[in-house]
Amino acid sequence: MKSAVETLSPTRAKLTVEVPFEELKPSLDAAYQKIAKQINVPGFRRGKVPPQVIDRQVGRGVVLDEAVNEVLPKAYVEALQDNNLTPLAQPDIEVTRFEDNDALEFTAEVDVKPEIDLPAYDGLEASVEDLAVGDDDVAEQVDALRERFGTLIDVERAAQDGDFVVIDLIATNDGEVVDGAEISGFSYKVGNGGMIDGLDEALTGMSVDEEKTFTTQLVSGDLVGQDVEVAVKVTQVQEQELPELDDEFAQEASEFDTLDELRDDVRERLTRGKRLEQAAAARDAVLEALLEKVEIPLPESMVTEELNARRGNLEQQLVMAGMTLEKYLEDESQTQEEFEADLERRVRDAVAAQFLLDEIADKEEMGVDQAELTQHMMRRAQQSGQDPQEFVNHMFEHNHVPELVQEIRRGKALQLLVEGATVKDAAGNVLELKNLQADGTIGEPAEETEETEAPAEA
Repeated sequence: MKSAVETLSPTRAKLTVEVPFEELKPSLDAAYQKIAKQINVPGFRRGKVPPQVIDRQVGRGVVLDEAVNEVLPKAYVEALQDNNLTPLAQPDIEVTRFEDNDALEFTAEVDVKPEIDLPAYDGLEASVEDLAVGDDDVAEQVDALRERFGTLIDVERAAQDGDFVVIDLIATNDGEVVDGAEISGFSYKVGNGGMIDGLDEALTGMSVDEEKTFTTQLVSGDLVGQDVEVAVKVTQVQEQELPELDDEFAQEASEFDTLDELRDDVRERLTRGKRLEQAAAARDAVLEALLEKVEIPLPESMVTEELNARRGNLEQQLVMAGMTLEKYLEDESQTQEEFEADLERRVRDAVAAQFLLDEIADKEEMGVDQAELTQHMMRRAQQSGQDPQEFVNHMFEHNHVPELVQEIRRGKALQLLVEGATVKDAAGNVLELKNLQADGTIGEPAEETEETEAPAEA
């Protein structure tokens, strides 16, 4: 078999492949055997029909087509390997020449992995924001804990922001009750938002047994975007009474004896969380620093596919949250054009990052062992809320394991970049990232631990 490659662009190649007729003979024999098992010819047992009879009964052309269909995928893969090409999508194949007793010739156009001239990636520099946990952050968390231990007391006054009210509510459109928009005895915190636009404004100032009607637009369901009339009645107004902020509260709400100990613990947990957020920002900053040093051509088909996937995920999330895209853009203070431009920029950066990390993983000869794969699948199953065994079975049955392996390799490559980089916060402090643990604590350096344990083993 002979093959030649033509570079159509940095991310697309055209293969021209020629397969001598002699190399088709095993596939021809297999085609005759397959067809012989499918037809009934008087005087011959099924599967024992001679090729000459098949040619007369079915036609030589059918046999040749069957043989070509078997040869093409194998020849295509062999041509990719011979020319060191990594395909990124299904190819566009065209048979350009084929006649009986003559060579088969076909072309295959396909998006391929671009060649990347890797820049130096050790000693990168990046910066992130300071890790700051203020007194207000601690107070907010403690107040949230107080609310969990608060009690509701009936009051004989109009509802205010922060009160809890028990309401009956019904939405109608042209006099017809909207499906799923009729509730009674529902407890709602005034000012909480996120239920129906205009509800908080209507409830503020309402007293027990008072009714009010207002017009709003639904953000989900069949009537999304249409005006509906909402009638709401308050049947109970309750004020939340919070426990005193003292040592007694700390003992009731936690394992600590004093309020100061509780606050210290809250500050420590917030610090660990902020440290993880800072580490994630550091990884992004280091990767961005390397991306700025190299130009990576991107296959447009891959960019388009990822764009469509992300749009679809966002639309699904908005539907589940009962929100329209228009409302989302309004909350984000973005126009449609700004949203699309930002989405495309992020997608292009993500695709470029994948190619870059793959290249580093290849250069560093990074492998993945069974324990790493199992741990990664368990983590992915947990993140998606799936049963671990079902997730593992699905990955194997649908041949997604190579994708998971690639994810792990990219993670290792990114870890290599970050550990070799110098990342500083806004105050100029160098971040400790190499020994950062999953819970946000800083572990002991592995080298020191090994040196400490070595004498004991001896």
